[in-house]
Amino acid sequence: MQHFKTLSEYIAYLELPGPEHPMFSVFSARGEDFLPCPKESSPPITNDCYSISLKKIVKGDLNYGRTTYDFTNGALIFIAPRQVLQWDSSVVYEQKGFSINFHEDFLKGTELAQQIKKYGFFSYAVNEALHLSPKEEKQIESIVENINIEYQNNQDEFSKDIIISQLITLFKYANRFYERQFLNRKELSTSLLERFNLQVSQFFETGQLQKKGIPSIEQIAAKISVSQRYLSDTLKKETGKTTTEHLQLLLIDEAKNLLLQPSKSIAEVAYELGFEYPPYFSRLFKKKEGISPTEYREKYKLN
Repeated sequence: MQHFKTLSEYIAYLELPGPEHPMFSVFSARGEDFLPCPKESSPPITNDCYSISLKKIVKGDLNYGRTTYDFTNGALIFIAPRQVLQWDSSVVYEQKGFSINFHEDFLKGTELAQQIKKYGFFSYAVNEALHLSPKEEKQIESIVENINIEYQNNQDEFSKDIIISQLITLFKYANRFYERQFLNRKELSTSLLERFNLQVSQFFETGQLQKKGIPSIEQIAAKISVSQRYLSDTLKKETGKTTTEHLQLLLIDEAKNLLLQPSKSIAEVAYELGFEYPPYFSRLFKKKEGISPTEYREKYKLN
């Protein structure tokens, strides 16, 4: 897999105009202009750059991984360094929006270097992009216009600080807008929770827990075709619980059924649920239920 260590190499590979700065570039469609389109297709590649792009297709379609996505209303996409990128033949004719690309070293020594790691949307897949309302789109575009003005000016000792400040503002707005998207798309959130629960139930029913152990959140997310971070953020906003908490609740619920089978020891129940160490199962059960597995079993016997 080809990897690009510098921004200039990556931009050249995309067949776009060279950047004004060795570690930072902005492409923005102004007025009647359209964004320059990158090369039509690419095998899997990686690079050391962050990318933020607003794609709004005026005419044509844009494919990612053999799938056509709806970008007519403006979709904001965030890509982190070393994410695997691949796209298929594109038939885009006219595209509005912007594209910001910067090398991760551009952030070194700035407050954003650590802050950027807390923004989960850099781990989202393309189909989990932020869909902006017209008002939100204008707010984001005004910030990008400030960045573009600074980018096009003769750079001085203040330029980088001003650009970083504008990027921080952009990410804060994106965070706010994603929260709105999570709340407004409750049908999607409910569907994700149902699919999550169904997938874990299948692990129970097929005996995979005992054979392969407790699945990771990443494995479950892959099974339901979403990114781990998007699944976690969506469920957290909708239910107030993390994906790990949901998984633990399902495990404990199943444990209660197994504990009511007197022929099974506590250790056997733990192993059947995929726990490598029975004491950890007992501690988790007591943490969630307030009593130990043995006490739960005894309580049931009394009833």
